[in-house]
Amino acid sequence: MKNLVLLFIIILSGLILITCKKEDESERFRLLTTTVWVSDSLLADGIDAGGPGEMLEKFKGEAKFDPDGTGNFGIYKGTWTFLYDDTQIKINSDSLLIPLTAQIEELTRFSLKINTGFPDLINPQISIKIRMTFKPK
Repeated sequence: MKNLVLLFIIILSGLILITCKKEDESERFRLLTTTVWVSDSLLADGIDAGGPGEMLEKFKGEAKFDPDGTGNFGIYKGTWTFLYDDTQIKINSDSLLIPLTAQIEELTRFSLKINTGFPDLINPQISIKIRMTFKPK
């Protein structure tokens, strides 16, 4: 009987842990998908790169992450997914040279901040540090 009670407690504890983890994941998912984000700053190596003719110009404007994994990211349309326990985001679009995989530095109802690196087109051995910040619309 004691073994049965112990087994029940272990199973119940496991279910509680799984439920808590899913609530955390759904909170980040909800934060990302229930807001239309507007670019606040688009930096490449610490310099504004969101202006006309600049590297990140096409990411300027609104970003919308739909719950079905599709979305709009500036002028790009594509798909997105969380990676590594929702600490990274991957954006795919036929219009991008390569998929964008970025570290999520901050995700709150007031702010979305991501960092990534992108190969320099002139010197591919060098990575350009990209930082994009967004605020809710």
